[in-house]
Amino acid sequence: MHEVETEPDRWETLLGLLSPDRRAQLLQSVEDARNLLEDRVVWSVNATGQGGGVAEMCGPMLGYARAAGVDARWLVLDGDADFFAVTKRLHNMLHGFGSDEGDLGAAERDLYESVLDENLSACLEHISPGDVVLLHDPQTAGLVPGLRRHGARVVWRSHIGVDDLNEVAERGWEFLRDQIVGAHAVVFSRREYCPGWVRPDRLRVIAPSIDPFAAKNRQVTDEESAELLRDVGLLRRRPSDHTAAETTASTIELVGDQLEPGSRTVVQVSRWDRLKDMHGVMTGFQLAAPKVPENVHLVLAGPEVSGVDDDPEGAEVLAECHRAWESLSRSLKERVHIAALPMQDLEANARIVGALQQTADVVVQKSLVEGFGLTVTEAMWKGRPVVASAVGGIQDQITHGRDGLLVSDPTDLESFGSLLTQVVTDDDLGDRLGANAHTRVQEHFLGDRALNQWGQLFSILISEPGH
Repeated sequence: MHEVETEPDRWETLLGLLSPDRRAQLLQSVEDARNLLEDRVVWSVNATGQGGGVAEMCGPMLGYARAAGVDARWLVLDGDADFFAVTKRLHNMLHGFGSDEGDLGAAERDLYESVLDENLSACLEHISPGDVVLLHDPQTAGLVPGLRRHGARVVWRSHIGVDDLNEVAERGWEFLRDQIVGAHAVVFSRREYCPGWVRPDRLRVIAPSIDPFAAKNRQVTDEESAELLRDVGLLRRRPSDHTAAETTASTIELVGDQLEPGSRTVVQVSRWDRLKDMHGVMTGFQLAAPKVPENVHLVLAGPEVSGVDDDPEGAEVLAECHRAWESLSRSLKERVHIAALPMQDLEANARIVGALQQTADVVVQKSLVEGFGLTVTEAMWKGRPVVASAVGGIQDQITHGRDGLLVSDPTDLESFGSLLTQVVTDDDLGDRLGANAHTRVQEHFLGDRALNQWGQLFSILISEPGH
C-alpha cells in the first residue's frame, strides 16, 4: 500500500465553466461537506496509480476536493501478478464473462484475502477512525470489513457491471458478497448493475465524469495535435513540416506504416482488454473499407502492456491484435495501425490520447460490455462523432442519432461497419453529432455534478451514523 501525491487542482477554472446556478450549487455543496467533514480525511483506494479509467478519475476529483478545502488523499494497493490474475477473472465475471480457468474457488479466495489482509495493515497506518474511505472495484472489496471495524465510514464503488445478470456474473457477486455487504454505502454507475442483495438504503447511483482540464482534454488546435502525432512517430512528416522545438521523449510502438499526411482516421483508444473487442473493431473496419475513401485509416491505440499493473491480460490481447493484423490483405495493412502508447510519462501519454481523439474523423468504442466509457465522453467533449456499442453506461452517455451513433448488438460487425461508413461519408452528420456531443458533456458529465453527489453521500454517512 502506498500513497499517491495529489496536488490541488484547477478549482477556479472549473467554476468558470459553469452557469451561475451550477456554480452556486457546487459552492454550497462543497461548503456543507467541508463543514461536516471538519478534521476527517477522505481517502480513495484503488488498484493502480496509472492506466485505466479509475486512476484517471481519482487524480482530478481528489485535486478538486483539495482545492476546495477538503483533505482528500489517495492510496494504491500492493499486489502481485497472481492477485491481479484473480481480480481480472473476477472483473470479467462481473461483466458476465467466464474464463477457461473456471470459477474462483478456495485457493483463489485465500490468495485474495491474504493480499488484502496485508494491505489492510498498511491502510490502518494512514486511516483514522471517523475518516471516510472510498474503495474502488473488486480489487479493494476485501478491505471493507477491516476498515469498518477500525471505525472508518466505508463506501465501496463499482465501476463495472452488466445490465442483465447471468449465472457467471451472479457467481462473481457471490464471491464478493460477504465483503461488500458491510459497507456503509455501495455506489454503481447504473442502477441495473447492482445485485439484488444490496440494501436499497445503502445504494447510490453516481455516473463518472471527466476532467476538462486534464492533459488529454485540454483545448488544442488540430495542427498542434498533428504535430504531436508526428513527434511520436504515428504521422509521417512532409518535407515542408518544421521540426518541433521540443519533442516528446517517448515514441509509440507501432504495428503498420505511419499515417500519411492528409489521412483521415477512425480511432479506438482503450486498454488491451478482450471486452473492448479491438479485434472486432478491426474486422468491422475491414467490412467498411471498400465503401469509404481510401485515405480513411483505422488506429487501434492502448497503453504499453507493461505500464498497467492490474491488467495481466493486456499482453495476450495485444499479441492477438498483432496476429489479426498479419492476416489482413496488403492493402488493408496499409490502412490499419496498432499503437502501444508510452506509459513512463503519464502527461505525455495523455497528450497523445488527446491528439488521437482530437484529429479523429470518428472515435469508436465497440466494447462488448462497458461500465461507463470515459473515452466516449472524452471524444464527445472534443466535439467528435462517436460510434459505440449500446451496452452498459454508454447508453446513458449517447442518445442514438442525436449526439452519437449506437450499435445495438456489438457483435454485429456488419451494422458496426455500416455506421462507420455513414459517418465517414456524411460530413454534415458528423458535424451535427459532434456539436451535440460537446453540449451533452457540458450539461451532464463534468465534475461539478459528481462532486455534488459525493458531497451529499458523505453528509449522509457522517450525520446518520446508523446508515
